[in-house]
This record gives sequence, structure tokens and C-alpha cells, in this order.
Amino acid sequence: MKFTASFLLLASTMAYSTIAQADRLEDIQKQGYITVGTTGDYKPFSYYDGSTFSGYDIDVAKYFATEMGVEVKFVQTTWKDLLKGLDDDKYDIAMGGITRRISRQMAAEQSQGYMTFGKCFLVTQGSESLFDTLEKVNKPEVKVGVNIGGTNEKFADQYLSKATIVRFENNLDVPKAVETGTVDVMVTETPEALYYQVINKNLDAVREENPFTKSQFGYLIPEGEQRLLNTVNFMMDEMKLKGVDETLMANNSLK
Repeated sequence: MKFTASFLLLASTMAYSTIAQADRLEDIQKQGYITVGTTGDYKPFSYYDGSTFSGYDIDVAKYFATEMGVEVKFVQTTWKDLLKGLDDDKYDIAMGGITRRISRQMAAEQSQGYMTFGKCFLVTQGSESLFDTLEKVNKPEVKVGVNIGGTNEKFADQYLSKATIVRFENNLDVPKAVETGTVDVMVTETPEALYYQVINKNLDAVREENPFTKSQFGYLIPEGEQRLLNTVNFMMDEMKLKGVDETLMANNSLK
């Protein structure tokens, strides 16, 4: 009898636990909207002008919401608080040029990758040959600009430790610092470097054809939310199948 009672108690506890466990996808459907955490400082993926969000991943978020039959609400965050905001339930998914990496996989769920890119530099027009290798940049007299909390900062700390690293809270301020001469080099990724090279003739991408690393972007989902992750991956597959991703890339100067 004791064994039976204990077994029944354990079974009922496990059953209650399973029932009580929230399912974020179900919650999104019930509430009628999905919340998207994004930094708003990484063109052309996520940009906030003070009133409106725009960019490739903003358009993807809107596409996801439409496919799911819900609205979308954007929540501005920072690179250093990206995972914390996810853990604190401030948003359902994080989007906006987020590099897939093992530390993020261990802290959350990561979607499949999209768009292969690599680390490169952004410099002023005409100075490419001065800063086209790690050795040339990794010197105390070279000022390197990075955004705090992202993979650019980690790259600089690892490979450019001898340089003078200048850290910025807002990633949008780094290209401006390059243009004004506040820093000599911005550590960035190929899509962002090429974007600034196109819109600003005073800036040039360095090593965009032969970047220092290779990675992919992805989206972050709270740990354990497998149904939401499966749904996001399914929608990403559908985007590729229908050519929606290429259309949105072209609309955001990524093609």
C-alpha cells in the first residue's frame, strides 16, 4: 500500500507538472501577439529611429506573425542583455542579426542559420591597405571600435588585445566614430560593412571577400520551447521555398 500510494503521488505530481508547464506557442496564440526582442542598432537587420523599427529581421518578424495569425510587438533591448531579456520573459524571440554561437546555444534555443557571413573591418575611404590584416590592426596606436556585449567585442578581445579597444553601448555610434576619426577600425560583419560602404562613400569595407571568420545568423528562443522553435524553423524553410527571404533581403539592400 505504501508503494502504491507513493507511486500514485509521484505520478500525479509529474502529471500536474506537465500540465502546469507553459507552452509559449500556445500563449502567443491565446494572447494574439508575439513579442520580439531586438537591439534596433544593427543595420540592415534591425534599426530603430525613435518611433519605428525597420530592417530585414523586422520584416521577417512581421512575416512570422502573419503566418501565425497574430500581431507583432517589438521590444528594444541591448546586446549585453539579449539573453537576459529572453530569460526574464520580456520577449518570446530575439531577432536582429544575431550570430549563432555555442554559448548562446547553451543558454537558449537557436533557430537554423540563415545567411553565411564573416568578421571584417570598416574603415575610412582610402585606408583599407593600412588595416587589412589582424597584425596591422593589433597595435596600441590603432583604435578599434566595438559594440558592447556582442560577438564583435569578443572577436576584438581575442584577436586584437594589443590594440586600443573603444567600446560603444550603441552599435550605430561605431560607424560614425570611424567616419569622424574617433576610431580607426570598426569590427563588424560582411553584411553590415557592405551596407555602410554603399550608403556612405566615406567608409570602406575591408576583407569583405575574405573575412577572418565564418558564421551564420539565427534567432533565439527561450530554453525548452521546442514547439515554438520547430514552428520558427518551419517558417524559415517556407520562406526559402517561396523565395520570401530573397525578396526581403533585396528590399533591405542585402542582395
